[in-house]
Amino acid sequence: MTTWNEVTLTVDREAQEAVSNLLVELGSQGVMIEDSRDYLDKEDLFGEIIPEVTQDDSVTITGYYPDTQDLAAIKTSIQAGLAEMVAAGLELGETTLASSELAEEDWADNWKKYYEPTRITHDLTIVPSWTDYEPTAGEKVIRLDPGMAFGTGTHPTTKMSLFALSQVLRGGETVLDVGTGSGVLSIASSLLGAKEIFAYDLDEVAVRVAEENIQLNATTTNITVSTGDLLRGVTQEADVIVANILADILIHLTADAYRLVKDEGYLIMSGIIADKWEMVRDSAESAGFFLETHMIQGEWNCVVFKKTDDMSGVIGG
Repeated sequence: MTTWNEVTLTVDREAQEAVSNLLVELGSQGVMIEDSRDYLDKEDLFGEIIPEVTQDDSVTITGYYPDTQDLAAIKTSIQAGLAEMVAAGLELGETTLASSELAEEDWADNWKKYYEPTRITHDLTIVPSWTDYEPTAGEKVIRLDPGMAFGTGTHPTTKMSLFALSQVLRGGETVLDVGTGSGVLSIASSLLGAKEIFAYDLDEVAVRVAEENIQLNATTTNITVSTGDLLRGVTQEADVIVANILADILIHLTADAYRLVKDEGYLIMSGIIADKWEMVRDSAESAGFFLETHMIQGEWNCVVFKKTDDMSGVIGG
């Protein structure tokens, strides 16, 4: 029987994507994120009975490593990676690091039990790949393997991104998905009628994960995934650009996004913690965009900017 080492960190919510990526880069076979904000207003949205959870600014991230890997070396590398994040200005908050051992069958049950089909909009549902799920008439299903990490679609930033895509896509568009992770936003764009989607991620592991998830969805052959550093060097123009990444990274793509978005096109940005919102807004507006839609869930912000000369459809216009 294979055994696994479970490594658990508690960090500030703003750092969850960076820390999750660090765990995977160090060999984790998947990550599980527990965020109290996931339960915020959930009963009203989905009619589910949820546990009482204390709302705070931290999240718990768990990585899983086979016992063939040197746990002490992994923990040392994690500490070094966290130190680099702090040096780069990322707020980690009060950080804890712990580890434990669990058997293979415990590993399977431990992460699968947290993921069930999740309705995002009236006709868009995310379904774990192993689940037997029969969609209703007209329902669009995104099949993902959450065990591969990089985003399962259940986090507020992803949910709001998916909702934004459902609002701006009408069919036939070209979409650029920056920092694609699991590929969930690219898959959704395809199901929502986009003609072609180009997905980019700096991490080659994320590129592989996205490609595998795309293969789980039979009608998404119009998605091309490649390694890329934001939009640097990209020449493909688009009707819609979507990016669900950290605010400190988003500000480095707004100028390129404006260069690539067609007139009357959209830039969707999510992953923006509350105290970083004005920084992101200043960056987008300085590039030439106008704010059209602003969504908030808990401390997270998702925004839709438009490249337009017609001010009637934008906030303040």
